[in-house]
Amino acid sequence: MLSYFQAIILGVLQGISELFPISSLGHSVIITGLLGWGIDRHGGYFLAFLVATHFATALTLFVMYWNDWVRIISGILRSAWQREISDADAKLGWLLVVGTVPAGLVGLVFQDQVKKLLISPAFVALFLAANGALLYLAELLRKRAKRAAEVTDADHRLAGDLSWWQSLKVGMMQIIALLPGFSRTGSTIAGGLMVGLSHEDALRFSFLLATPIIGAAAVLKLPGLIASGNHAAIGTAVVGGLCAAMGAYFSVKFLTRYFETRTLTPFAIYCALFGLLSLSILR
Repeated sequence: MLSYFQAIILGVLQGISELFPISSLGHSVIITGLLGWGIDRHGGYFLAFLVATHFATALTLFVMYWNDWVRIISGILRSAWQREISDADAKLGWLLVVGTVPAGLVGLVFQDQVKKLLISPAFVALFLAANGALLYLAELLRKRAKRAAEVTDADHRLAGDLSWWQSLKVGMMQIIALLPGFSRTGSTIAGGLMVGLSHEDALRFSFLLATPIIGAAAVLKLPGLIASGNHAAIGTAVVGGLCAAMGAYFSVKFLTRYFETRTLTPFAIYCALFGLLSLSILR
């Protein structure tokens, strides 16, 4: 069972690393392995904890991008009623639907196989090092950003720059992040860069994509957590969720400013070094 101290540490870690391109699940598994915490990663209490922290992160993103989501959801409903996509908000909404489908389907089909990978911190450390290589490769292969200077609204810029096929390709990059150690944020930013988005717009599209897929996965598991009646597990999950929400808030604030002028390269170096160092220790 997680202690409240462990819940606070892991909650903050999850909230920060979920939105940084460095893999939250990978860090949770590796850190617990390095610290020698006797945590059953297949235990119901740990899975409940992960559900709560992911739900808190998705809720934080939804609240912080509330105005955008109101426009996006209104656009989807309006286009469904009119049976045509006539404005940028509607197009962005359907682009997000297209981008969410691949990882959502694969996650549902292979969720049991993915869970088995949580058992080995060394295995996860190897994936984290590979995540660093992916981020660095994305910087090498990225296309020149198509950002139009005259389009000041970021959501309208995304709707204008992305095609349906490009949104699908970015969404398919999320599949990689089902492997613990690969970052969902990192993989989608990498996909955005490789289809021609700027760092800033790739990050924004990544955050918008994250909200439904993280939130839906968590919501599906929440009834089981509540119905379990395990008050100790629920207590640590709530504490972890609150800490994750605070971590996610500061992550969004920092990263939106960071990617206005900077790149993925420092994160790539960090993931490669920390992953390989952890692998050498955990083996």
